[in-house]
This record gives sequence, structure tokens and C-alpha cells, in this order.
Amino acid sequence: MKLSWLSAVLLGAATTNALDTITAVGNKFFTSKGVQFFAKGIAYQLTEDDPLVDAEQCSRDAALMKTLGTNSLRVYHVDPKADHDKCMSVFDNAGIYLMIDLDTFNTYILPNDPWWNQTQHDRYAEVIDTFIKYDNVLAFFVGNEIIIKEDQSNAAPYIKAASRDMKAYRDRKGYRKVPVGYSAADIAQLRPMLQDYLTCGGNASENIDFFALNSYSWCDPSSYTQSGYDNLQKQAKDFPVPILFSETGCNTPRPRLFDDQEAIFGPEMNKDWSGSIIYEWIEEANNYGLISYGPPVAPTATGASVKGGFVRAGTPTPVLPDFENLSRKWATITPTGVASSDYNPSHVSTRACPTSTPSGWLVNGNVALPTLGETFKGTYSPIPSATGSGTAEPSPTSTKNPAPPNREIAGMSAGLVGVMLFFTFWL
Repeated sequence: MKLSWLSAVLLGAATTNALDTITAVGNKFFTSKGVQFFAKGIAYQLTEDDPLVDAEQCSRDAALMKTLGTNSLRVYHVDPKADHDKCMSVFDNAGIYLMIDLDTFNTYILPNDPWWNQTQHDRYAEVIDTFIKYDNVLAFFVGNEIIIKEDQSNAAPYIKAASRDMKAYRDRKGYRKVPVGYSAADIAQLRPMLQDYLTCGGNASENIDFFALNSYSWCDPSSYTQSGYDNLQKQAKDFPVPILFSETGCNTPRPRLFDDQEAIFGPEMNKDWSGSIIYEWIEEANNYGLISYGPPVAPTATGASVKGGFVRAGTPTPVLPDFENLSRKWATITPTGVASSDYNPSHVSTRACPTSTPSGWLVNGNVALPTLGETFKGTYSPIPSATGSGTAEPSPTSTKNPAPPNREIAGMSAGLVGVMLFFTFWL
């Protein structure tokens, strides 16, 4: 008897392990075989619920993702109590790694009134406990776009505290050293200081393992300089840890040409950047989708796979010409990497802790991080850095602040306003 296509995929998933584990060394990702890894990824969140529990849907999506050239996904919210074995195996066999956000709608670090408590810690740790066993887990995020306004930078030490404690938990449990990092909004007045702050001070146990950026500044037709990517590259030169785009893919005007991929993976940037995640897989009202599961329906329509006027499960159909444009672009791009045996991480820079600025950065130099359970008291205590002053003090760049996408149910990467709207609605 012939196996169905889906049965064959699931059978293969149950019997094969395809991918090597990935670690962060210096400012690069390497597989366990010593091959440098560059992310060609997609943001993947079909609804507000965990997308990694439906094996049939994962199989349908993974098959099409493979034809696109995808090697990684970013998932914004997961249920640590669910069974992810089949989906993770399906993606493993498709050659796809996962980057997982640790927070939920009610465990975000709040930008205006930050705290980091035991409930948040334990919820993040549950996600690590659940996903650490999968070799195709590439990274964990402790936060996403927490700081989106100039007066919110006092939340930065709480981001760093979350990273410190999640790394300590990972190491205390004897887990594989899956990199723990942060995904930032591209706010020109804050980004240079934030990325330096999260990697400064000389204490690797407190610093993030990688930094990621949600940037929509390259809107086709554009260029390396017109988009401001040249400024992003200047700030990323010899960065202490891997840096990548955790969301990109401006959709105004249409169609999307994805010309920024040539810069990211080309000689101008690939010595310092580790790839990009395209926003997003599913088509919604914001028109960022690479695929759809059917035509839009009435906003009031209901059904097991219908939310917000869109079907969110079924057979994925490419949104054209965007899907084909990205497929052709990725097919022609092979970034030049370095073998881990030939890589010397000592060339990376040591970043100075930024001082407070009139333009909005409020954390003055290296400060004592909050302890677990501590809420913000209005000021921080300065402490000496463990290393010298490092590179020159960062300054705001001239990169324009593009409007981020109007994220729908699947987006999940809004700032506080969006987060709290979602929290109110879904709870």
C-alpha cells in the first residue's frame, strides 16, 4: 500500500535526525561540524497559540518552506506543556532550526514599570526545559521590542537580568548552551546604545549571547546607503556577539523584491551579520504574508481555523510574486563564511557601557543589575566594568525609523501598547 505524502513525512520525522546543533562563538554561529551558520528564516505564528503542536500543519508548511530555501523559523509564543515532538522532527528533517521567544502575553518585561520576578523566571525556564532536547533549537529570546520609546530605556537592565538568569538556569541544569538573546526595535535614537549596553561590562555571564534587530528601513526600491543599512553595519562592525535581523521585509511599495538580502548576505555585511528572518509566513490584513491558506473571509466569520478574517490552517499557497521573489533571491545567495577552526574570536570589539544622553538613553554606564524579584526604584547603582572602555561611545544614527508592520494575530512582536491590547483581548 502506498503511503500518503503526509504519512511519509511523519514517518521520516520519527526515524531521522538531520541537523547539527548550533553554538555562538565570538560574533558568529557555528554548527557542531564547524560550519558557519547564516539564518534564512521566516517569522512563523499562525495564531496567538503555539504553532508547533499540529503535526499535519507543520508538515504541509515545512514542505513548502523547504522549496523556498528556509533554514530557520522564529516562533513568538509556545505552550511548554504541549507535545512538540512531531513538529520539531518535521522541521528538523526539512533542515529548519527554531528560534523561540520565552515570554508570553502576561510575562513580558514592561518598559514603563519594569520588574523581573520568580513567576517570569519560572515561565521562561519552562520553555527552556521543553525545547532544550531538540537539536534544531537555535536560540531563545528573553524579550522582543520591550523598549520602543526614548523614555523606556530604564528597562534595559531588566532585559539583561533576564538573560543573566536564563543563562545561569541553562548552565546550572547542564543543558546545551543554546544562545540566549534579545530582539530589538530599530529605533535610531536608542538602538546603538541598547546593543552596546546588552554586551558591555565585561561579565559574559550577564551579557546576551546574541543581538537581533527588527528593521523595516529597506523598502524596495532602495540601496545599502539609502536604507540606512550602512549605518547598521557601522554599529555592528566586530560586534562582540552574533547579530542578525529578527524581522525584516518592508512591504511598501509592493511587490516586495527582498533586495536587502543581497546586502545582508553579501560582502558589505556578512562578516558581521548572521542572516535575517523575513516577516512573515501567513498572509493577514497587514499584507506581509508569504503564503495564504485561502482567501480572506468576513471579519465576523468563525470556525476552527478562522480568526480575524483569515483562514489560519490548511494547504499553504504562495502569495505571488513575493514568494517567488524571495525564493529566487535566496537561491542566488550563498554567503561566504569561515570554518570554526579558522576563526579567531579575539578580533571582536569590547563595547563600552553607554552614558546617559539628552536624546533619551537613561542608563548611565555600567550599573548593578536587578536581582530576581526586584522592581525598578527610579535609579541604578553604578559599578565598574570588568574591562577597559572598549570602543568609542555610540551615538544615535541617521537611519530613519520606519513604521513597523501593523501586526495581526500572528505578529506578536509589538511594543507595549500592542502587547497590552493583545493581553486584554485574549485573556
